[in-house]
Amino acid sequence: MARARVAGVGVAPFSTPSRSRSYVELAEEAIRRALDDSGLTLPDARHAYVGYVYGDSTAGQNAVYNVGMPGIPVINVNNNCSTGSSALWLARQAVESGAADCVLAIGFEQMRKGALGAMWDDRPSPFERFSAIADQELGAATDVPLAAQLFGGAGAAYAEQHGTAPETFARIAVKAREHASRNPNAVFRDQVTVEEVLGSPRIYGPLTRLQCCPPTCGAAAAVLCSPDFARRRGLDAGTEIAAQAMTTDLPTSFEPRDLVNLVGYDMSRRAAHEVYESSGTGPEDIPVVELHDCFTSNELLSYEALGLTPEGTAEKFVLDGDNTYGGRVVTNPSGGLLSKGHPLGATGLAQCAELVWQLRGRAGDRQVEGADLALQHNVGLGGACVVTLYRTAA
Repeated sequence: MARARVAGVGVAPFSTPSRSRSYVELAEEAIRRALDDSGLTLPDARHAYVGYVYGDSTAGQNAVYNVGMPGIPVINVNNNCSTGSSALWLARQAVESGAADCVLAIGFEQMRKGALGAMWDDRPSPFERFSAIADQELGAATDVPLAAQLFGGAGAAYAEQHGTAPETFARIAVKAREHASRNPNAVFRDQVTVEEVLGSPRIYGPLTRLQCCPPTCGAAAAVLCSPDFARRRGLDAGTEIAAQAMTTDLPTSFEPRDLVNLVGYDMSRRAAHEVYESSGTGPEDIPVVELHDCFTSNELLSYEALGLTPEGTAEKFVLDGDNTYGGRVVTNPSGGLLSKGHPLGATGLAQCAELVWQLRGRAGDRQVEGADLALQHNVGLGGACVVTLYRTAA
């Protein structure tokens, strides 16, 4: 089976909701940038997979129509925070199965101010299991958003087990801002200190406000094609998806009650294992990673879930600087969700764009020297996790 190639990527710079354009404008910019990057036009794509969380049905069609109406299938995707990567997963499958030789994956989000919340209160919530365990393990905290409770509670549980200092979590936020200072697409590019992070308002567990990703609007897109299509069209498509895995919740996500597994640790570990096994690589081979840092606690947990450092050693990994330039693996050179922003539907495809730029050697001041492999990790509660390995094609 010929691996899918990434022929083009595009990102519409992220912004806070108060400064955002409409999702249609954001998506149009991202699509046009990806098409321009690939040297193709919209009719060259045979399918479009469009991810968003907060929007009406067929908003994907509306976004694509602003660029053109080629009459191709448009499939709308919603998988919470892993939506963008889920669209990418479908796009890759279409190419590698032979269903289409060129496809678009698009993600966008036009978010409102404030914490995430449920849109429907007249039907069962997909988070009932999560809320029940949070109430049992943490006690009811109606003044704290559920995501902050879960990820803050998971961070507190890990810290209690391993003796992790609050400063260690704060250092992850400092690193995110330092990386984002080099990224013109990031929302928060001003640097902060550990003291400023710890001094920001307390949210839950070890988390303060500067350790939580902000509501963000934005869009990103990628053009995928087969190697044969790239050759026929003379495309510069030198990045391939070497392996990819999607997992959903396992029994261990809920029983025994373990807050770390509840926020996706086992999903992430299983997806990473599948990717390493199918690609013949290991975490020690990876020089650059874009991972899901919706909260500093999740970045710390993901170091271990992805095998970047052994279980129980994440604090040493951070203190030794092994998560940044000059260390073992550069994590979130873009600034990550914490500083670049987290427009839910766009996040996975923005991660894709960053890693493609890294493998092309076109990441500017963020460039990781000699990067020829790159790992992407995108997880959503509810749940779904997508791990993707990119490499420079032979």
